[in-house]
Amino acid sequence: MTLIQRDAPFPHWEFTASGGDQLRVVPERGGLVCGWRCGGSERLYFDAERFADPAKSVRGGIPVLFPVCGNLPDNRLELPQGTVELAQHGFARDRPWQLQALADGRGIRLELSDDAITRASYPFAFRLVLEVRLEPAALTIRALVRHEAEDAPGSAVAGAVSAAMPFALGLHPYFAVADLGGAALEGLPARCFDHLMAGPADTAAQLVRLPQGVDLRVERSGTAPRLLTGLSSPDGSPAAAVIELQADSPLDHTVVWTDPPRPMVCLEPWTARRGELGLALAAGEQLELNCRYTLVPG
Repeated sequence: MTLIQRDAPFPHWEFTASGGDQLRVVPERGGLVCGWRCGGSERLYFDAERFADPAKSVRGGIPVLFPVCGNLPDNRLELPQGTVELAQHGFARDRPWQLQALADGRGIRLELSDDAITRASYPFAFRLVLEVRLEPAALTIRALVRHEAEDAPGSAVAGAVSAAMPFALGLHPYFAVADLGGAALEGLPARCFDHLMAGPADTAAQLVRLPQGVDLRVERSGTAPRLLTGLSSPDGSPAAAVIELQADSPLDHTVVWTDPPRPMVCLEPWTARRGELGLALAAGEQLELNCRYTLVPG
């Protein structure tokens, strides 16, 4: 197991597991996991050209959504200590993270803490840790959100650390597909919420529109959602790769998003509906969240 810094095709870190699977990560750009090589193929879509322009939002990899998923009404967060502006999907995907290899040698640890910039839009002392592990034919992500105690160095904000810290957490992975017309999803409930039309909709009718662009959310059900990518195995065998999402509560929502003509489908675990935060921690409390993406036979 190795964690090596690379310069090409852009500065990043590369973690390689004993079995040959790999992660690529750019901690300075939102703790972004920009590559997941599994079973001999790259499973994530990544727009390197757009990534080269820091003024543009990332399209690809696994952006982290915190402390909000989607956007709040008018991008305003109402708090007992006042109202602040919180941009869509929050700030975690734009801030520099700390990176290190996990002690067990199976992956990487990313950490983000509050600073003067985050407190301008989110006046709380927090620590967000992601442990990203490579397992046989799988990628597991363990998130730990902690509301730091009052004496957290450099994080004292009047009335903030003693008040409950509301938040939502989500992941926004872009999975590569052969083409949008050949991609498909299974295991979703019959009904969904269409973010584009802001109303309930029939899931099957939405899924046939993947090539035209969809943005839908479903509640977690007893069946794990699966994405049929249409990508064949490296040896050319006809069995196409299938990505299955297993998420534990409170990651109770799954968002499906496409952005044609990009050959990718986002399959995202969220803790809350768009426009809500939903979770809260008292000072000193923490919460663990877990999800797993598995490559299964097609």
